[in-house]
Amino acid sequence: MALLVLLLLLGSASGSAPGPQWPLQRVPVVWPQRTEERPAPHFLRPAQLELNSSCGPECHKRAPAPSYWDLRQFLSYETLHSSGQLTETAVGIYGFDAEAFYKPPAGRSRSRRQIFGPDSRFSIVGQDFLMNYPFSTAVKLSTGCSGTLVGDQHVLTAAHCIHDGKNYVKGAQRLRVGFLKPRQKETYGRNGTGPGKMKFQWIRVKRTHVPKGWITNTGSANDIGMDYDYALLELKKAHKRRHMKLGISPAAKQLPGKRVQFSGFDNDRPGQLVYRFCEAGDETYDLLYQRCDAQPGASGSGVYTRMWNRRRRRWERKVIGIFSGHQWVDLSGTPHEFNVAVRITPLKFAQICYWIKGNYVDCREG
Repeated sequence: MALLVLLLLLGSASGSAPGPQWPLQRVPVVWPQRTEERPAPHFLRPAQLELNSSCGPECHKRAPAPSYWDLRQFLSYETLHSSGQLTETAVGIYGFDAEAFYKPPAGRSRSRRQIFGPDSRFSIVGQDFLMNYPFSTAVKLSTGCSGTLVGDQHVLTAAHCIHDGKNYVKGAQRLRVGFLKPRQKETYGRNGTGPGKMKFQWIRVKRTHVPKGWITNTGSANDIGMDYDYALLELKKAHKRRHMKLGISPAAKQLPGKRVQFSGFDNDRPGQLVYRFCEAGDETYDLLYQRCDAQPGASGSGVYTRMWNRRRRRWERKVIGIFSGHQWVDLSGTPHEFNVAVRITPLKFAQICYWIKGNYVDCREG
């Protein structure tokens, strides 16, 4: 716990000299064009908290870049309403530079993660930590995943937490978001130190947006789907907590210490908020392979970092990705495990920001 306190103190320091800076990137426009009603979902299968794929980092890098028309299809989206109504919205893309957009990340790394050795996670205890930013932005989904507050009524999470690639999962129609809250009286051990018991306050979800890039006809996460494993939830009422801003994911080598961090509700530590920070490893344009230990339940957590905003002259934490989970890949008959996060690219930023703001004017800075 002492290490965690030190990290928090270092994170809140406001030295005069700026460190790593948020890169200035042009944000395109993802604009809805037409919306049509679709058949009602089935809500039969439980949420899948771990993904399987035959395509690892090198496989993704060899894949041809999608065309403009492919991207329009991938970024079109479904909206599930709490009434059970399902609609599909086609989008247009404007201000998009294909040449600059698909340059491979500089300074590529070949780091892989197989989880062996000591567990590097921290359970966050004590109301002073749990109820304060940034830990207070972490929420739990009723389907068993985690999410992050990114607006007054919006939660960012993984698509596979509510949709299995073919249909919406059991519980997606009556989806709820849980806010961790302390009980009125904290319980302490004999030495006077110890965590108080926690409980969740639940808020129903009004609408859910899922990109078509995730939705396939195979009923499983295909190779393209891994790149689009994200969803946005709109709550029925506003919460009163500070949310975290969205940010376009920098290249791994531009991150402070090449590290990322996130908090979620891992299943092996029920009722606890689990925090971790780790080195970012290999990357593709859409995915980040990192070294964070995690268990099922952490899927959907917002991966974030803290960098200097040169225009506003201040430090800012921003969500730059969504933790997708453990990806098991069969390489020449040998299983390999990767921890995968979906990177927020300029197009994904434009789409998610539009879902939150309802316009593109407020989505120009990532």
